[in-house]
Amino acid sequence: MDSREPRPLSGAQWTISAAGHEAVIVEVGGGVRTYRQDGVDHLDGYATDELCPGSAGQVLAPWPNRIRDGAYTYAGRSLQLTLTEPERHNAIHGLVNWSSWQLIEQRPDEVTVGFDLPPQIGYPWPLRLRTRWSVGPDGLRAEHEVTNTGAEPAPFGFSVHPYLRLPGVPVEDIALRVPGQTRLLLDARLLPVGATRVAGTEYDYTEPRRIGEAVLDLAFGQVAREADGGSTVTLTGPDTSAGLRIWADDQFGWWQVYTGDTLAGERFRRSVAVEPMTCPPDAFRSGRDLITLAPGDTWRGVWGVRPGV
Repeated sequence: MDSREPRPLSGAQWTISAAGHEAVIVEVGGGVRTYRQDGVDHLDGYATDELCPGSAGQVLAPWPNRIRDGAYTYAGRSLQLTLTEPERHNAIHGLVNWSSWQLIEQRPDEVTVGFDLPPQIGYPWPLRLRTRWSVGPDGLRAEHEVTNTGAEPAPFGFSVHPYLRLPGVPVEDIALRVPGQTRLLLDARLLPVGATRVAGTEYDYTEPRRIGEAVLDLAFGQVAREADGGSTVTLTGPDTSAGLRIWADDQFGWWQVYTGDTLAGERFRRSVAVEPMTCPPDAFRSGRDLITLAPGDTWRGVWGVRPGV
């Protein structure tokens, strides 16, 4: 790139491709900007000269979703995070989604990127993050590793934020299947205040259900596991031959589903964010499914997107 040209807002761009599948991974946040198969976009991405909208494709660590007031206690220590969602007085989506990730290794069909998170006020534990993104006949795949490089145990949670899109199919006409048997009950700040079973309710997506006018920004738990311990969310159009599967391994016990109702302009209800999460919102305060990374320990998790149903 000519040094006189403006730098893309998402930084360096790393394109990977194989078997008709192509994805672009970006420096800022280390996430996925676009993913398509044979020219058809399966993720609702963004342009090279666009600031990442709605956390599209971002990596969310060392916590997913929201922390009430950005305040929590861990190992007897009271900590305060920056309020990155000031309108709701929350800390949201972790600390790495706007950082510059480095290229570790690149091949035609895969790229590995990394970021070393320094200890800081509000989260005084250093972490080493690595993600291997790849594409192939089975679609898009992401393999994540996070290592505690410090001398003390660290609280930890992880998620990613892809928006899935069925070209030509409005959100209202998508049939959604989510294997979560419970959903969190939320207050006005979108923070959990309880949980309830979905069976027999309008939020029961354990079998494919048309989204219709439903407004979703919910975490689903008590996930029904498959034989390998993982789980899968599916999106299907009126033509049932068109669909997407997003799968995650046994490290992810929660699914967040968001129908984009607070996004502006053309992105309003254009796609569905489906986020595999290791823990629910506010886990730093509740402790629910919170991971403790001992010094030197590495957490590993894998997920992916597979076109077709």
